[in-house]
Amino acid sequence: MEKPFWKTKTLEAMSPAEWESLCDGCGKCCLSKLEDEDTGEIYWTSVGCRLFNADTCRCSDYANRLARVPDCVGLTPRNVRTITWLPKTCAYRLVAEGQDLYWWHRLVSGNAETVHEAGISIRGRVSASETELAEPDDYFEHMLDDEP
Repeated sequence: MEKPFWKTKTLEAMSPAEWESLCDGCGKCCLSKLEDEDTGEIYWTSVGCRLFNADTCRCSDYANRLARVPDCVGLTPRNVRTITWLPKTCAYRLVAEGQDLYWWHRLVSGNAETVHEAGISIRGRVSASETELAEPDDYFEHMLDDEP
């Protein structure tokens, strides 16, 4: 049996479809994060991006997200190796580090719902949308103790 593409290809060698299929649909990238300016430490919040659909854990305008949301980060083979806030379970991060995907990833399980069933996604855990917060300080009441 042939090995899956994520075990045989570098991120750079993947086709656009293979690259996109690595996203596990957890939604963690779409949560607002706060960075301590002095230490660089990242603090997770339960605040979703204005385009994030908390029910589906997907962007409501993925094709135009980078133009519509100025601080949206488009993942690339190069930057996934340097973005410190990528979740520990992120497939892009795992593959870049030479690790395998978890059993609940849709490419392994064959089912896009297993990320939710395993409790990895943020479905049901978004407390606010960034459009509901008027001031930067409003994010503090949505801070999480750790990565969700």
